[in-house]
Amino acid sequence: MLPATTSDSHWHHLSCQVAELCVRIPASAGPAVLARELAALAPELTFRQVLSRGGWYRLGGVVDANNTHLSDNLETWAEEQLAAHDDDMAALCEDHAGRGLRATRLTGRTHYFVAATGAGATDFVQIEIEELQEVVCHSLFVAEDLPSGIEELVDPRAADLPCCTAGEPIGTPFLRLRRLTPMAGFLARMRAQRPEAQPIHRFVQAWEASSAGAATQFSNHWVIVVREHLDRYRQPVLHANPVAALNGAAPKFAATFGMQGLALHQAMARYDKAVGYPMAWFFHMLTIRSAPYALAGAVIDDVNAGFNYLSDRDVEVVKEWLYQPYAF
Repeated sequence: MLPATTSDSHWHHLSCQVAELCVRIPASAGPAVLARELAALAPELTFRQVLSRGGWYRLGGVVDANNTHLSDNLETWAEEQLAAHDDDMAALCEDHAGRGLRATRLTGRTHYFVAATGAGATDFVQIEIEELQEVVCHSLFVAEDLPSGIEELVDPRAADLPCCTAGEPIGTPFLRLRRLTPMAGFLARMRAQRPEAQPIHRFVQAWEASSAGAATQFSNHWVIVVREHLDRYRQPVLHANPVAALNGAAPKFAATFGMQGLALHQAMARYDKAVGYPMAWFFHMLTIRSAPYALAGAVIDDVNAGFNYLSDRDVEVVKEWLYQPYAF
């Protein structure tokens, strides 16, 4: 683990090293090789791959009929071309019609690696490495379906897109560092944005207060998907959502409507055992919805009726949520 005084410059340096690593390592190497290489870069940390998520895409560039790249950024290219035609979309379409220009997309899969930096739930650093493949997507200027505006040109929803999901690949898959996030620092920055705790802070606090936090490390079971954008005043706005580190489907919560008492306790215990830590039903209820929200009320009804199958600390966590619900 690292000392608490680890500086931003340290993380920046490590981020640069990981970015260089992604250039050197072929995508075919796989997450296990990446984890070993990360360990070599940062021997004071123990990086583990905890989740891979695919099925997303990002806008790519522009290629001609021979798949020669005209631009690596479709949106920038379209804006520049429209400006060069005095913001006249019809003139832009006429000029490029018949050239066989096509857009590309980057289809992606994100590999999440985490390493603990301390004992707290958010004391970990998270690295997101993308595995990308550029594929040919929609044609840009088709006579019978010319775009009426730049949004339609860049990302037409009507072209959703058998041609993109099974499009012609360009080049080989490659790796790219998306971000390196010291999580405790990121969530502290979020907390400074507004006085009240945001859902992610309450979620982490619930974990630390519950028997789950006493049983296992948060980052063994969760990644935190973060986003950052600028508002209209050019100030950074931060977002964070927990995502269960399940490589596969979540267990089924086997309970029926109105179940209570021993039967409900047994259903909860089976679910927790399948996931691997206590109170999993509660945290999955708030995120992946594998259990209904009504379960929290049923549990407290049981507590009030004298069924003491939850520890006092877990009862307080559930009650706090019932008094002031939140979800993701």
